[in-house]
Amino acid sequence: MDYVWAVLYLLLAFAFQGLNVFSLPGNWLVVGLSSLWAVLRPEHGISWAFVGVLAALALAGEAVEWIAQSWGARRYGASGRGNFGGIIGALAGAIVGAPFLLGLGALLGALLGAYAGCFVFEISQGRPAMEANRASMGAFFGKSLGMTVKLALGLTMFALSIPRVWP
Repeated sequence: MDYVWAVLYLLLAFAFQGLNVFSLPGNWLVVGLSSLWAVLRPEHGISWAFVGVLAALALAGEAVEWIAQSWGARRYGASGRGNFGGIIGALAGAIVGAPFLLGLGALLGALLGAYAGCFVFEISQGRPAMEANRASMGAFFGKSLGMTVKLALGLTMFALSIPRVWP
């Protein structure tokens, strides 16, 4: 029965990583799943200290994703409002793109949404299209970097969990 629980944990933890593509809190669900494991099966590998390590990795992933998009947009000249538009656009784009390409449309939607959101907010402030385009490209590249790091940290969380739960 230990193998069944371990396989179930690992399947859920891996599936949760797919939520990161949708800009959803997949890493935090792994932290929650690990907390549940620590409560229900404390003798089987996952300690509260390990849950703390996973929470720190999840927090780092969220911080890097947000900081990278903000940095990219500002580095290329986005205003505070344009940066905010990029964040809102990324979330909206992920939701709109989710039904396409077997769910992978969310990734493209988040990236294009970051670009479009920043562009719309910059244009609405009266900035020339060339400047708005440059700022929006920064939001796009920053979002792609942030999503990559967040997913990599999530997969690290998954990999660290394997020897802890496997009997």
